[in-house]
Amino acid sequence: MKTLRFPLAFVTAVCALSATSQALEETINIDGSSTVYPITKLAGEAFQEKTKSAVRVNVSFAGTTAGFRKFVKGETDIQNASRPILKQEIAEAKANGVDFIEIPLAFDALTIAINPANTWLRDIKTSELKKLWEAASEGKVTKWNQIRPEWPDAEIKLFGAGIDSGTYDYFSEVITGSLKNLRKDYAASEDDNDLVKGIAADPYALGFIPFSYFAHEGDKLKAVAIVRDYDAIGNQKLASVPVLPSHKGVLNGQYTPLARPLFLYVSVRSLDQKPYLTDFLTFFLMNAGRFIYEANYLPISGVAYSKAIKDVQARDTGTRFGGEAVPSVSIYDIFVLPTN
Repeated sequence: MKTLRFPLAFVTAVCALSATSQALEETINIDGSSTVYPITKLAGEAFQEKTKSAVRVNVSFAGTTAGFRKFVKGETDIQNASRPILKQEIAEAKANGVDFIEIPLAFDALTIAINPANTWLRDIKTSELKKLWEAASEGKVTKWNQIRPEWPDAEIKLFGAGIDSGTYDYFSEVITGSLKNLRKDYAASEDDNDLVKGIAADPYALGFIPFSYFAHEGDKLKAVAIVRDYDAIGNQKLASVPVLPSHKGVLNGQYTPLARPLFLYVSVRSLDQKPYLTDFLTFFLMNAGRFIYEANYLPISGVAYSKAIKDVQARDTGTRFGGEAVPSVSIYDIFVLPTN
């Protein structure tokens, strides 16, 4: 029998290719919220650098709702979410054998943004936002002076999250009183960068975007202060003072109802199949404050992240929120609400 001989350089190259292929098999797939995306993107890049790319962290942003459609089928390892998981999604996950761990990650100050050329709008009431954004106003409330008579007789150009976004769900819930209740005649996108560009290009524009995307743009956008004069189910409230989006406003509970928690949902099946996923989450949560501050959001606390690491290790599954997109959850609620 003739023995095949290969040059040493060829054998070395084949071994290197095999090792590379094996390394590339160690992947973590994350999808969901475009709001949470900047945080997990930073964490993923840092972990890849730490592991010298031994683990590849793929981070996408289909939107919270679209991301959950993948997560509950077992197609992703981690779900970024800008709202809690809903009852229907919990049921679908159970039907597919997908157990999950819920990790409260950060708080966002959802921002009403306008063009810097807008000189007439400094603050807006929650009742005025409802009048502007609810489905019943579609095709009817279209001009600035229909909100306040002293504002211009000019068409409002509206920008906001698309229907597959958790930002859409949250904003609809706290402003109109129910999910999927926003008017349809506005420029919608699951990519917040598209919304930023639209608002920055039109002096008559108004939109709602995550605080991170607002803060990143500097002088291209201007934030509007919020006056809470009613709650989402229609109860009149004593009007608050106007409050601009900020970390301080979220922390002291004044920026309501647009302060909201952000989440990670982790597949237990993925944890069992990918031991390095636990390593990633431990690294992520131990350094969460750095990534969250860099992304212009508000961390919860070191205690919360330590608890989350223990939840991952103990496989403590379930949700704190009963399948509801609960509005106006405080930082302190994160500690006292048990998973179920």
